[in-house]
Amino acid sequence: MFERFLNFSRFQKRLISVAADCLALFFALYAAFSLRLDQQLWVPSREHIVVSGLTVVFTIGVFIKLGLYRAVVRYLSDRAFLTIISGVFISSVTLILLGYWLEVLVPRSVPVIYGALAFIFVSGTRMTVRMLVNRPRRLNKEFVAIVGAGETGLQLANALDQGTEYHPTAFITLTKANHRALINGIPVYDISHIEKAVREHRIKRLLLALDADSGIDRKRLLKKLEPLAIPVQTVPTMSELVAGQARINDIRDLELEDLLGRDPVQPDNAQVANSLYGRSVLVTGAGGSIGSELCRQIIRHRPGRLVLFEQSEFSLYAIERELQSLNQIEGLGVEIHALLGSVTHRRRCEAVMRSFSIETVYHAAAYKHVPLVEHNVIEGVQNNVFGTFHVAEAAIAAGVKRFVLISTDKAVRPTNVMGASKRMAELVLQGLAQRQSDTIFSMVRFGNVLGSSGSVVPLFRDQIRDGGPVTVTHPDIIRYFMTIPEASQLVLQAGSMGLGGEVFVLD
Repeated sequence: MFERFLNFSRFQKRLISVAADCLALFFALYAAFSLRLDQQLWVPSREHIVVSGLTVVFTIGVFIKLGLYRAVVRYLSDRAFLTIISGVFISSVTLILLGYWLEVLVPRSVPVIYGALAFIFVSGTRMTVRMLVNRPRRLNKEFVAIVGAGETGLQLANALDQGTEYHPTAFITLTKANHRALINGIPVYDISHIEKAVREHRIKRLLLALDADSGIDRKRLLKKLEPLAIPVQTVPTMSELVAGQARINDIRDLELEDLLGRDPVQPDNAQVANSLYGRSVLVTGAGGSIGSELCRQIIRHRPGRLVLFEQSEFSLYAIERELQSLNQIEGLGVEIHALLGSVTHRRRCEAVMRSFSIETVYHAAAYKHVPLVEHNVIEGVQNNVFGTFHVAEAAIAAGVKRFVLISTDKAVRPTNVMGASKRMAELVLQGLAQRQSDTIFSMVRFGNVLGSSGSVVPLFRDQIRDGGPVTVTHPDIIRYFMTIPEASQLVLQAGSMGLGGEVFVLD
């Protein structure tokens, strides 16, 4: 029967709401007079029936005017209760005025009692319906706890309550003063009592919703959560929410970036903007992990023209579509060109640079997978060494002002073909820098980048997911990581600082 009610049209549901409110208001009036006159079976006079009827009709009109019947009961908000309070207050005043004008005895306390009862009955019916509607959905949801009882956690709880997947049953706070408090009817537990919360509320998942200014060390926090052996996920960052790239209830798995045990290094944006604004920029390997992020960072500094040079058709299509969308949404006004081609074709590279009057080249095209290059030596050397040489010579011939090579820390005392090929590429650029002075050549080295196509991190993740073992080159090895956006921003800054032939190391 209840399912049948849910399938009624919106108009039918509104008629039912109006009828229910009429009954609630009449009953509130009758109860108010009965309580005031101390008569359990009070029999109203004809005049009292007229006053009551006019009061109810006028109140329904006020509710309609205030938009109460436009609110969907399932998603009732605090604003709806404020509307009910306003309507009931006007109704109580109306009762006083009608009693005065029609010369009907209305004791002074009756409007007060009526107002309180009317609010309880009208809001109570809606709360009951909302509870009945949401109960089946709640039973089918997975019970979760929200780690973080701040503004972000509260927003997440409200969003999940309207969804169909998760039901928040507890908040986990890192402030002991909030322990045993209630937020929106949800109990709050101190982090030291998290095991008790998980056990009592049958929690199957933890959702991190920490405020941006909380100053909490996520790495230490996750260490505390590790013994629970239940999945831990997180919500988007505030920057993603502000940019419209995600919603508060877009739950995602933890990324390694979330575990970075330090604050991201901030570049000198003014210096970078000065070197890119209004310029014509070319990025080789624009569809790769590093190249694509370079393009995302570059376009935000509003170059006059951004040329994407890539060998892979699909990768080029993907990054070009993303940048065009970003360009349009943010109104950047950047001229974007997507070109297919190989860095080993010198004439093609020179023709592109001349056609678009390129001023700065970021050379990110390279083979970076150590094992693959080890088994494909000729292709690796041809692309990493001769490809760099051809693009650099084309840049000199086309009058390019700056040329930045994306290198690697594996070029330092290389022990594999990939590292050796990148070191040879550096030597090529340093030799060209000594031969001429028109084009400024710079090289930027960095180590493991989280999420890049040549990173060891995806390998570790796959090995852990498959049950191990995790293979490393030495038991005591230490690896340092940086994120792709962080690395790309520092590459742009290093490129703007170069005077000719320098090798910048991102530490």
